[in-house]
Amino acid sequence: MQAWQVHENGEPREVMRLAEVERPTPGDGQVLLRVRAANINFPDALLCRGQYQVRPPLPFTPGVEICAETEDGRRVIANPALPYGGFAEYAVADARALLPAPDSLDDAQAAALHIGYQTGWFGLQRRARLEAGETLLVHAAAGGVGSAAVQLGKAAGATVIGVVGGAEKAAAARELGCDVVVDRRAEDVVAAVKEATGGRGADVIYDPVGGEAYAQSAKLVAFEGRIVVVGFASGTIPSPALNHALVKNYAILGLHWGLYNTKNPELVLHCHERLTELAARGAIRPLVSERVPLEGAADAVQRVADGVTTGRLAVVLDKGAAV
Repeated sequence: MQAWQVHENGEPREVMRLAEVERPTPGDGQVLLRVRAANINFPDALLCRGQYQVRPPLPFTPGVEICAETEDGRRVIANPALPYGGFAEYAVADARALLPAPDSLDDAQAAALHIGYQTGWFGLQRRARLEAGETLLVHAAAGGVGSAAVQLGKAAGATVIGVVGGAEKAAAARELGCDVVVDRRAEDVVAAVKEATGGRGADVIYDPVGGEAYAQSAKLVAFEGRIVVVGFASGTIPSPALNHALVKNYAILGLHWGLYNTKNPELVLHCHERLTELAARGAIRPLVSERVPLEGAADAVQRVADGVTTGRLAVVLDKGAAV
């Protein structure tokens, strides 16, 4: 089979190599899956760089989120078991963690439903307890993680403010349903959000960026607001001033979605059922801005790493399987 492999750490475009390799052999409790589509995530770039919290042995195949087909023909969503990731014709995954792919989504969309939307649902519903009528601010609102949070916020009945970088991403954020869009390259984010909220700020702030975005969040969080820390795509991990959280009376909430797979896997299944329902009625639909063939995976991962993409990029292997 064909698979992308990383033999040394570095930038994805430089270290990913497409090779002919043997199909992986499933271990105990694992199944072999034929990959139909693989969603590209920022952690794929971190894996290539050797900067992710999981460091599989070299060589490995990246690709942490797929829509695939089981040997008995079921269409499923899975997180492959590294080192046999999803940028390949076949992958392996934990049999107990397979989730049914929603019929309402094609392969590329289904592949993008899992990590980003589960993170958004747990962050907004489980951690921040977002309520209808509240204001949600989403950093990197046109990106893969942010776009999921925007749709989930709208589905929950919130007013959504999206912060983006550039006119193209601003247009995408509006299409996603943002009530207010702030282009950080052309506007003062703090001033624009304060104006949009009458000086009150946002009840919930969803931050997958860190760095300067977090500094803005601390200035914009409302009384009894909640900042959900999702990741650090900027590359800078902020050091929050806890005295500021005290005097302004807000909460800083960390979210590591992967922990739910071991600490409370039943909640992951419950979340998937809710996401499937939302997708069926059209309330959420992954924004797949580009579908690339397997041969284009390395370049696509590099572009995600460079932050120049909008929505989700998907590697599609089963070209005739769109719904």
